[in-house]
Amino acid sequence: MKRTWIFLVMSLAACAAEPVAATPPMGWNSWDSYGTSVTEAELKTNAAYMAAKLKSHGWQYVVVDIQWSDPLAKPHGYRPNAELAMDGYGRLIPAPNRFPSGFQSLAAWIHAQGLRFGIHIMRGIPRRAVAANLPVFGSKVRAADIADINSTCRWNTDMYGVNMSQPGAQDYYDSILKLYAEWGVDYIKADDIAQPFHGDEIAALHKAILKTGRPIVLSLSPGPADLAKADFYAANANLWRISDDFWDLWRDLRKSFDLLDKWTPFVKPGSWPDADMLPLGRIGIRAERGDDRPTRFTRDEQRTLMTLWCIARSPLMFGGDLPSNDAFTESLLTNDEVLAANQKGRNQHKVSQVGDLVIWTSEVGETRYYAGFNIGEIETDVEFPGERPLRNVWLKADLPGRAVRLAAHESIMVRER
Repeated sequence: MKRTWIFLVMSLAACAAEPVAATPPMGWNSWDSYGTSVTEAELKTNAAYMAAKLKSHGWQYVVVDIQWSDPLAKPHGYRPNAELAMDGYGRLIPAPNRFPSGFQSLAAWIHAQGLRFGIHIMRGIPRRAVAANLPVFGSKVRAADIADINSTCRWNTDMYGVNMSQPGAQDYYDSILKLYAEWGVDYIKADDIAQPFHGDEIAALHKAILKTGRPIVLSLSPGPADLAKADFYAANANLWRISDDFWDLWRDLRKSFDLLDKWTPFVKPGSWPDADMLPLGRIGIRAERGDDRPTRFTRDEQRTLMTLWCIARSPLMFGGDLPSNDAFTESLLTNDEVLAANQKGRNQHKVSQVGDLVIWTSEVGETRYYAGFNIGEIETDVEFPGERPLRNVWLKADLPGRAVRLAAHESIMVRER
């Protein structure tokens, strides 16, 4: 009996030590396809696809992005001074015309599919709550007591910052996290907080999450994050944006090579430098940038994107409309050998860069992975170090040797056999 008790205590301690987001989160976010105006029906359709075709490959988060509380959200941008739906304590709630079930029921439905539910939030307190001077739930203070009306977002008019030096300021963040935990939220993308840097409000969110007792993933946006603040991000969040908004442009993808290389030392379980979403498949339906379109990335560039994000262990948040996926797009998301580098890799790093030829490596179990990239405009040869035979994990075929010719913007991921 004593041995059984000791084993149980040790097992519980091991479980307690498991960090939130022990591996890079994999999921879908509504932003690249639907911008501010996604609906419950669209969210459920994408979630159903994920449950049917992607869940078995590790994909699990379904995230509704910005302005889900705006009943009149407009495509391709933000509606200024929007009359956001909120409760009597100044906490935003989903617009009933767009999310008739409410988030608690929607989260329960997503959980029933074996998936996890996430929401986007803006830093601070709604300006409408401050104008009405609403009470803060569970506190003696009111909205106007804690708002910093001089702390505003450069590109959105919904919120004021919270002055964390004021008594009761933490109560506000505690109140919204209490609500989100009651809804069943598993993932929060907090915006207008990583850059410009608002460390006091990041810390407040982190404290409020801990108080809920719920393992909620915290993602910080926008980027680029400050490398000098890496330890702070890692202590208070699970992922943070290291780039500006990433869209389907080769110049943005090329920049990501240097960004991911610089942030490699800070990749660890529970803390993930985030190279941003995957603008693949059908995007731009009602998004901020561009019109309804297939991704502008070529097929070679799409594989290069997935190869880099996986070998560098960035979070994988797909932006395309999942039900619109063709067979090629689906193949990018369901190759378990490629995804293993993202979910199970260790000691990942850039091995070398000679001109436009870049080589990364990682270890998965006892197996060595390599990724070779031609980021230039003319074809070039890549030769991988070592002696063991190699397997092309994208094509699922053995290589006859250790050298491969790559076209412009092409990549290859291999593992030792």
